[in-house]
Amino acid sequence: MVRPYLPLNAFRAFEASARHLSFTKAAIELNVTQAAVSHQVNALEAQLGVTLFRRLPRGLMITAEGDSLLPVLRDSFDRMAGAVERLRDGHVREVLTVGAVGTFVVGWLLPRLPSFQERYPYVDLRLSTNNNRVDLAAEGLDLAIRFGGGAWHATEATRLFEAPLSVLCRPDLADGLKRPEDLAGKVLLRSYRPDEWTRWFEAAGVSHPGLMQKSIVFDTSLAMMEAIQQGIGVGLAPPKMFERYLASGLVAQPFSITVSMGSYWLTRLHSRPVTPAMAAFSMWIASVIAQSDEAGC
Repeated sequence: MVRPYLPLNAFRAFEASARHLSFTKAAIELNVTQAAVSHQVNALEAQLGVTLFRRLPRGLMITAEGDSLLPVLRDSFDRMAGAVERLRDGHVREVLTVGAVGTFVVGWLLPRLPSFQERYPYVDLRLSTNNNRVDLAAEGLDLAIRFGGGAWHATEATRLFEAPLSVLCRPDLADGLKRPEDLAGKVLLRSYRPDEWTRWFEAAGVSHPGLMQKSIVFDTSLAMMEAIQQGIGVGLAPPKMFERYLASGLVAQPFSITVSMGSYWLTRLHSRPVTPAMAAFSMWIASVIAQSDEAGC
């Protein structure tokens, strides 16, 4: 089958003229003469056997035929531009869409992302945050970083690291917390997991029923951290995700006691083939974690 000749220059002249409704303005954009644009459009109309514009004394009016052709051309030009962009500098650019728990993104990933961009400059990373409720297929995610036990239906999960919880609070509150029993009467902040404080008190080896009378539940550790800084209460949160807050003195960790509720995992659907960008991200994050472990961070 012989494919019909596609007059790309004429299509471009028509598209620019349709946006501006002017041959003159289209000519300025395309860096050619007004006569050249008019000639290209006339030739396209002759080849298609339709009228694309009504020529008016002061500009152009697109016809129904032209109006039906315009969105198809715009989509085609956008696709061609995208393909050229992906091949820039002799490298194939690839989009990688990653979903992650917001706490992980802010507390761990963002400070380390420049090294990924430096190592893989041809991967266009797109990040979306969530509260650990994610549907990889419905959201079109290549990868997702989740917190839990690592067992999700139809999903391959690679363990990244644990992030144990510990007591975090404002420094002035920490001064009055010498023993776990000193938490009596304090507002205890936690996430949606109801047994966090129970398990922490058990790890501390103290009886807890009278210590858990007042509490506030958050759907994200980021919001809890804001409440901690405002002195609303004492929270259970992963110090590993809030190292910058601790280092800057914005929050304090009055007790060394921790309790593990799970790990962070890098996940993908079994049905999702591994692309070069997915492999690059997986190898990068594994290497960064290994380097941190060697450094004792």
